[in-house]
Amino acid sequence: MLYYLLTYLDRQFDIPGFGVFRYITFRAGAAAVTALIVAFWLGPKIIRRLRERQIGESAKLEAPKTHLSKAGTPTMGGLIVLAALVVPAFLWADIKNMYVILILFVTIALGAVGFLDDYLKVVRKKPRGLIGRYKIAGQVSVGLIVGAVIYFFPQWIDQSLVALSSKTTVPFFKNLEFDLGWFYIPTVIFIITATSNAVNLTDGLDGLAIGTVGIVALTLAIIAYVSGHAEWSQYLTIPHLRGNGELAIYCFALVGAALGFLWFNSYPAQVFMGDTGSLALGGAIGAMCVLIKKELLLPTLGGIFLMETLSVIIQRVYFKYTKNKYGEGRRVFKMAPIHHHFELLGWTEPKIVTRFYIIAIILMILSLATFKVR
Repeated sequence: MLYYLLTYLDRQFDIPGFGVFRYITFRAGAAAVTALIVAFWLGPKIIRRLRERQIGESAKLEAPKTHLSKAGTPTMGGLIVLAALVVPAFLWADIKNMYVILILFVTIALGAVGFLDDYLKVVRKKPRGLIGRYKIAGQVSVGLIVGAVIYFFPQWIDQSLVALSSKTTVPFFKNLEFDLGWFYIPTVIFIITATSNAVNLTDGLDGLAIGTVGIVALTLAIIAYVSGHAEWSQYLTIPHLRGNGELAIYCFALVGAALGFLWFNSYPAQVFMGDTGSLALGGAIGAMCVLIKKELLLPTLGGIFLMETLSVIIQRVYFKYTKNKYGEGRRVFKMAPIHHHFELLGWTEPKIVTRFYIIAIILMILSLATFKVR
């Protein structure tokens, strides 16, 4: 909204300095700062309200015993992240841009699914929260809408997207695109659903999920800006998507929101994100990779989320296999997701989180390197 007001004032009155509001880089920085301010202002108020209403995390018997002390910590803190993300995006981004509309739709819709799950668990005291199939149905529906719009109506989003509607670029290779054809929509559904659940699985230690999301968001901001910049995209031989640059503003808002929430979520956490935040942010990361046509980069960029998810799958499959074969289930890891495995090895929670951050930064560098090594 501020974007339209300030550019209007610049056109009508030619106010010195107001021309800067046309630049994506300036608005991206402004979005990050605004997100931080919103998080710092809103965080204590929401945390206090959650405590007053005794909306706290239940003791997780499936987690290491050290987590029993976390019972009662306020949850549904994803409301802080979402407010700090959505408000700056509305203020500084071009909200008529279809890329922005789609990413905000994914964020808000999956945030609503996560909120309902948290509400049923911690307010209505239903241990299972939202039944799994209903949660998946919500995620699939969001992915279906995004995939269908890109596949059937790419001209609504960006004319430069028409030739790429069902295609994805291949990392490390120049001018190589893979056409998914009719499998494109199912692929989008899978990506958004999988990343949404993967970030949810990662959200098991103080600061782990939100810090990793912030690192991934910073990477996506750079990629989105380059994709939307005619000269940079030509230099790096990647498809130029004219309206894509506006997504950088959303991503910088997410970086600011992540840093702001990390202030309260770092060890020992004052508040947990809950499904309200993890499902929304995970889905948004998946949708971002879809919108910037870098779907195949997601396993590298989101390597932490992939590692956490694979550890759960491997643990369950091996346990069932050995139970059927030997009559007793065996485990590959001491506990899954894998961050709990390291806890049971004796690593402290801050050490695990810090080392996962280091891995995420290395994966960030590797992901950006794919654009030069082509």
